[in-house]
Amino acid sequence: MTHNFDKVINRYNTNSVKWDHTEKLFGQTDILPMWIADMDFASPKPVVDALKERAEHGVFGYTSRSNDYFGAFIDWVERRHDWAIQKRWIRCTPGIMPALSMAIQSFTSERDKIIIQTPVYTPFMEVIEKNNREVVLNPLKLVNERYEMDFADLEKVAQNKDVKMIILCNPHNPAGRVWSKEELSRLGEICIENNVLVISDEAHFDIVYKGYTHTPFASISEEFSEYSVTCTAPSKTFNLAGVQMANIIIPNKELRDSFTKIIDRLHLGLSNTFGVTAVENAYKYGEEWLDQFLEYLEGNLTFLTEFIETNLKEIKVIPPEGTYLAWLDCRALGMDAKELENFFRKEAKVAFDEGYTFGLGGEGFTRVNMACPRHVLEEGLRRVEKAVNEYLIKEGEAVH
Repeated sequence: MTHNFDKVINRYNTNSVKWDHTEKLFGQTDILPMWIADMDFASPKPVVDALKERAEHGVFGYTSRSNDYFGAFIDWVERRHDWAIQKRWIRCTPGIMPALSMAIQSFTSERDKIIIQTPVYTPFMEVIEKNNREVVLNPLKLVNERYEMDFADLEKVAQNKDVKMIILCNPHNPAGRVWSKEELSRLGEICIENNVLVISDEAHFDIVYKGYTHTPFASISEEFSEYSVTCTAPSKTFNLAGVQMANIIIPNKELRDSFTKIIDRLHLGLSNTFGVTAVENAYKYGEEWLDQFLEYLEGNLTFLTEFIETNLKEIKVIPPEGTYLAWLDCRALGMDAKELENFFRKEAKVAFDEGYTFGLGGEGFTRVNMACPRHVLEEGLRRVEKAVNEYLIKEGEAVH
């Protein structure tokens, strides 16, 4: 079945955070939202059909996860990522961010230190601080328009006896890196040597461009498997963020038991009825849809890159290897963080995720969601082009 990713779906009046809250979030209604990481595409038809069938049943009582649910996910991970996992390793949570909070509560104590690699997904900082832990930075290095891990700095900060955990983002959001097996191995060696537990957020693990391969951190070796927690969800893969479902892989029994106690304490053992149906059918029948989406996404990335190279010389695309997010270097415009934010929102009338919100190293950058019909992407870029041209004319007049 061929899916039409060019089709525009009206998302207004659906309680969409992305589309229905522009005035509340940005103070204006004429802004094009291209910020939060959800797609403007319908989920795979088999998922939609299964949800309709489940709704027609009419009874929505307490719902457990069946062997078919776990089997679909296990088969997916082995088929797509060459990693054989076991059912007993899997714990389910209402999303990856709740899982990170649970992991922090399970494996660290108040005032412990946790490493993150900025610029990185903003909620990482928030979840650490809200759990009364301390953020420790291991900033990434931008080398020839490609981000790299700073292993020398990681070795230094990991030696602090109060550092108990690192939250790894793989693929990395917003930098777009798909970390290589060699990079992950070096990180793992440093962390194990210093007793730093690796919590690997692999939310975007299925969104990888041609020429790159996602390597689950825990799949590299039994040692890494026993000293890590892997967080996955179907939300990015199949546009299912709203079902609030995640599968957390914890091979180490001691870690798994500790994590399970938090789930039990919060009474989160059961799942949303429609979430179970959506996830199972996505992993069973969504592969054809995903392959078509990835091909369309490659086209969107090519379009964005060529448009910017041709029409927006002052902006550079940091080439992503994964995710449907583009990280743009806007430093040549010469604006500070707030000026750049206001420029995009007030002058270009587009809502991007501004780089400074991703922590140290994000200033002067912005993140764009490319998971939309191509003409919507073009509209956003045209708005930026017009605003930049007008800005440069004004700057030129001011100089003269």
